[in-house]
Amino acid sequence: MNPALTRPRSVLFAPGNRAELMAKLPRSNPDAVVLDLEDAVPNTPEAKAEARIMVRDAARDLVAAHPKLNVFVRINAPHSPYFADDLHALTPELAGVVVPKLESGADAVAVATALAEYGLSLPMMAGLETALGVWHAHDIMAVPAVAWAYFGAEDYTTDLGGTRLSEPSGTPNLEVLYARSRVALAARVAGVPALDIVVTRLNDDAAFLVDAAQGRALGYAGKLCIHPAQVALCHSTFGPTSADTARARRLLDAAHTAAEAGRGVMAFEGQMVDEPMLAKARALIAQAEAESPQAEVGAQSGHHE
Repeated sequence: MNPALTRPRSVLFAPGNRAELMAKLPRSNPDAVVLDLEDAVPNTPEAKAEARIMVRDAARDLVAAHPKLNVFVRINAPHSPYFADDLHALTPELAGVVVPKLESGADAVAVATALAEYGLSLPMMAGLETALGVWHAHDIMAVPAVAWAYFGAEDYTTDLGGTRLSEPSGTPNLEVLYARSRVALAARVAGVPALDIVVTRLNDDAAFLVDAAQGRALGYAGKLCIHPAQVALCHSTFGPTSADTARARRLLDAAHTAAEAGRGVMAFEGQMVDEPMLAKARALIAQAEAESPQAEVGAQSGHHE
């Protein structure tokens, strides 16, 4: 598994019944890809069965061709009639399994148990996209098998009986602000990286960047992507820029010099500095160093295509 997935910036989905789209997933160099058996596949037994075969084959091909690419499969929810059969589409080579619409810690434990009975120990990306799921977000993410989480705004507002407003405005949309914040907070407390909501307006970079900036401000590690063009926008928003990293290094150097001189309080580039600012600088540098292998993944992905 690529080290960058400790803080994934981009997770790109493709329909599990579209072999040509699944094969193209690595081209935009996302941190992780998801072959989707849930929403992207028609809700009929025949369509789901056909997609399982396609997903299993596609996952094996992607892992073989791109060893450093994190490949996930999104199965149907544990209360769905398709859940048990979806386990047949999973293989040990996957980076993990995406489980939508989890609503309690017991749900997450039940999924982990089902995976173990099937001979798999895959970590889970938990989907929090119902009222109960958001309410029990911390309980779900406290389950050891849950390694990542995401918030699904569309399903959440539908389940709540609310209305999804046009996305995005200059400020976070109020109909999902509470739930979006609750999931991010629960993820931080549980120590689980959380992925922010999808932007369904395609070919609108400005709209995506506004929404991604809101997600980052709320504490999300990255964002779910439904189009390859959104990946680079995610990386520009959630990944530290070279200017960010350079400034963080200057700040830490200045703090070190001040400490050696016995000064507990210092100013840096016109701003008073405190320990939280130094901690943020250290974290930013650590993130930049963890994400540096992504350049190699991109080079390999380009080579194989």
